[in-house]
Amino acid sequence: MANTFKSFTKASVGTVTQDVYTVPVSTTSIIIGFCLSNRHSATVEADVFINKAGVSEDDVYIVKGIEIPVGSLYDFNAGNKIIVKPGDIVQITSNTASSVDVIVSVLEQT
Repeated sequence: MANTFKSFTKASVGTVTQDVYTVPVSTTSIIIGFCLSNRHSATVEADVFINKAGVSEDDVYIVKGIEIPVGSLYDFNAGNKIIVKPGDIVQITSNTASSVDVIVSVLEQT
């Protein structure tokens, strides 16, 4: 089993849901870091969601309506690990256009 550290970014996320990371086929991933940064001139709210592959009734919010003050970074993972399976999609949206930058760090096991 190979282990590979990777990071994924999405800049200027706004009111349209954006896919930040999709777990590849034949891979189990561990989310080891997840940071949201406010690039807007006012406080914004963000939602982070895991869209479970093929099982919509198991889709869950990791955070919902988290307030991010001007110029701030929110590290919601803070030492916790989240296991995601093939086809799962980590998604984000904000209440303000072009307002949030995202970085997700994962350990992919293939």
